[in-house]
Amino acid sequence: MKKIVIFDMDGTLIDSKKDITISINYVRKVNHNLEPLSEEFVVKAINTQERNLAKLFYNTDTYEIKDRVLFEKHYKEQCIENPYLYEGVLELLETLKADGVNLSVATNAPTLFAKTMLEHLEVASLFDVIIGADEVKESKPNPEMLLRILQHYNYDATKDEAWMVGDNSKDMLSAKNAGIKAIFAAWGFSAHGEHSLVVKEPKEILCLIATC
Repeated sequence: MKKIVIFDMDGTLIDSKKDITISINYVRKVNHNLEPLSEEFVVKAINTQERNLAKLFYNTDTYEIKDRVLFEKHYKEQCIENPYLYEGVLELLETLKADGVNLSVATNAPTLFAKTMLEHLEVASLFDVIIGADEVKESKPNPEMLLRILQHYNYDATKDEAWMVGDNSKDMLSAKNAGIKAIFAAWGFSAHGEHSLVVKEPKEILCLIATC
């Protein structure tokens, strides 16, 4: 029997809100002459399931190409300035890996940024697959990313176990849509989860999946 754990990245494995906010505010200033947003506003906007981020961040009806290009150019350098692993995450990953659990990442961030940050934090090698929204037709809550990861492991629902660990409703819905279990991580961007299984510290996951 295989055990597979798929992690969201931002707000689950790493705290990246400072750099995301800096890059968004850079685009706001350069392209739109707008005042900066707070980290709290940016995180809340990102984690809201139904929202228009272009309107919230840049006051445009759609995400304009000039904004996307400038953000990605800026964030490519900015993304490794301030991110850090949440307390207990490294120990969680190393223990799961030692117990033979298969680990992967499914993030709505572009794959390049995800790999860059996880490599910078020296944990990329712990994951078999790191996949971002740019590699699929639809991002979470669509299950496409998760299904691709499960296919990588030749997942068999009749004998294998799989979990999605994330910090917002999109992660929980993607797990439901993929037919796997979900764990809401309440230590990151979202302190309060409405999912049936909520954990407040990474070590709690060990009791659910591997060894306490």
